[in-house]
Amino acid sequence: MQLNPYLIFNSQCEAAFNYYAKHLNGKIEMMMRFGDSPAAADVPEHAKQDVIHARMTINGQVLMGSDAGKPEHYAKPQGFSVSINTSSIDEAERIFKALADGGTVQMPIQQTFWAIRFGMLTDRFGTPWMVNCENAA
Repeated sequence: MQLNPYLIFNSQCEAAFNYYAKHLNGKIEMMMRFGDSPAAADVPEHAKQDVIHARMTINGQVLMGSDAGKPEHYAKPQGFSVSINTSSIDEAERIFKALADGGTVQMPIQQTFWAIRFGMLTDRFGTPWMVNCENAA
């Protein structure tokens, strides 16, 4: 069994996935648009270029997402964060800085009692993240 985050965007999936691929060293494996899918007839014309399904691999892990398709189907993410764990302070700080650019920082990246570095933010696309670099065992 494998658990994968699936993020829903408000017509920003393509931009978000391109940003994540660049800054998280990911590879977009698939990106299909509503207009190229069997659902094309049920989507407003302005949403035909929105993403119905995207799949990215990041260091062997999978991140998936799509656009909501219709504005009334979009809900702001809440009650979760996508957590990134690194083994390097430099990598944690680099990732945090990239994701925080244009976003909102809830907790600046810093040392905590459980981690060498930990920070929380919501990126420019509305996705909540936690970046963690734990202490050595």
